[in-house]
Amino acid sequence: MPSIPATMRQVRFNGAGGPEVIGIETVPVPRPGPNQVLVEVVAAGVNRPDCQQRAGKYPPPPGATDVPGLEVAGRIVALGEGVTDLAEGQEVCALTISGGYAEYAVAEAALCLPKPGPLSLVEAAGLPENYWTVWTNVFERGRLRQGERFLVHGGSSGIGSTAIQLAKRFGAEVFATAGSAEKCAFCETLGADHAINYREADFAAEVKRLTDGKGVDVILDMVGAAYLERNVKSLALEGRLVIIAFLQGFLAENLNLTPIMIRRLTVTGSTLRPRTVAQKAAIADGLRREVWPMLETGTVKPVIHATFTLDQAREAHALMESSAHLGKIMLLTGK
Repeated sequence: MPSIPATMRQVRFNGAGGPEVIGIETVPVPRPGPNQVLVEVVAAGVNRPDCQQRAGKYPPPPGATDVPGLEVAGRIVALGEGVTDLAEGQEVCALTISGGYAEYAVAEAALCLPKPGPLSLVEAAGLPENYWTVWTNVFERGRLRQGERFLVHGGSSGIGSTAIQLAKRFGAEVFATAGSAEKCAFCETLGADHAINYREADFAAEVKRLTDGKGVDVILDMVGAAYLERNVKSLALEGRLVIIAFLQGFLAENLNLTPIMIRRLTVTGSTLRPRTVAQKAAIADGLRREVWPMLETGTVKPVIHATFTLDQAREAHALMESSAHLGKIMLLTGK
């Protein structure tokens, strides 16, 4: 293995604000602690929580640094005490609690998964945040099963593109909402059976029409309060609504609770970042068993919309906040 340098470059937020607060600094390379590894980062995923953290709306949880970056891929260059099932030089992708926007990042060994053979390291860096999130929310909390109907909002996003592919491969009829004809067509190329342009149609009315009034079994929602009433209307008997973000508000008023009782609906939600390492490792085990074989055969794969260098992190965040992307936005370190 090449020697590890003393210093590295990483992204830092200089206060809270827009993309203009993003800067680059040179700092010592971190050291892995017990049960951790040090990854020489090739690429890191850009995710909306990074933008929320930059804006001062999503403070890092206990145990995290204030350096952004929730997912990376690269090569392991050092092992912490107690790590026996990974090796220096191994190519992995990893879910990180922070610190991914850097040339080197510390990751928990239990949250590293091997790079799927057909994927580049840049593509592999687009896996952890989205695949962990979709697996635990759609298939564990939402209990999506073969033959059921599934709706995801924001189908052209990183989360949406992942959810469409996995739900389809696991035998669901897939519905997606998106904000343009181009984005709807993109959702269909990924496997969506029905793509609804929410700027041109009421998605709840369309779901009712397309399902002969029966509704869908599982909804994955990132919009929040603005969609809550229509989400409830769109659910079938015993339907499950899983909320993972609040892009349009977190306070809902005047919701009629009667349909929830009469149709025996479940309304749930979750966050990923604050969970314990053990909880995230359990999700990783499910992915390794059920999803990694699909990635190895190319049945599903991340969709990369654009790549930027660390020095272009401002442009990457601006693109994320524009919602003009189709799939993932990645930062490259040049490693």
